[in-house]
Amino acid sequence: MSVTPSKPVLAVAIGLPALLAVVVAVIGLTGGSTGVPQNPPGDDRTGPLALVSIDAPGAGTQACTDLIKALPQQITDAGEKVPRRELAKPAPPATVAWGDAQHEPIVLRCGMNKPPELVQTAQLGSVNGVQWLDVVGDAGTVTHYVVDRSVYVALTESKDAGTGPVQSVSAAVTATLPAQPVSPNPG
Repeated sequence: MSVTPSKPVLAVAIGLPALLAVVVAVIGLTGGSTGVPQNPPGDDRTGPLALVSIDAPGAGTQACTDLIKALPQQITDAGEKVPRRELAKPAPPATVAWGDAQHEPIVLRCGMNKPPELVQTAQLGSVNGVQWLDVVGDAGTVTHYVVDRSVYVALTESKDAGTGPVQSVSAAVTATLPAQPVSPNPG
């Protein structure tokens, strides 16, 4: 004896999985908007910071080794102490970061190429006897370059950051790397 399901039971059996598929698709497309803020992918501020390797021909120099050793374990940013942050493996050489759950990462790279923006007419700033060139980035960041030492150092932070990171790095640069004349790019 075969039992044929009634039309309402059949409609529910077919319609429920279809409705569930639509709900799952909508949640996937909207990022699961549940009223709870969702961190975008890669915005984990508590684990090791993943950084891409970029060309840093002077990263292996003694000057970079000395500077990295002299950098503080924490820096002040907008009046708050910000600790060193672990870098994900493999970490780029001669690179240090600071940051935590409340602060955007601040990344220092030593041994960089000369910034192309370093031209004769570039506006430089001086902090604790160190000459800096500021280059504003696309993603709400600014990179400060040390331009008067034997190696180029890049310090990248949020445009909204205070002056503490530049001051802390300037103190370490002054203590470890002798000043030399700025050498702008031609043209």
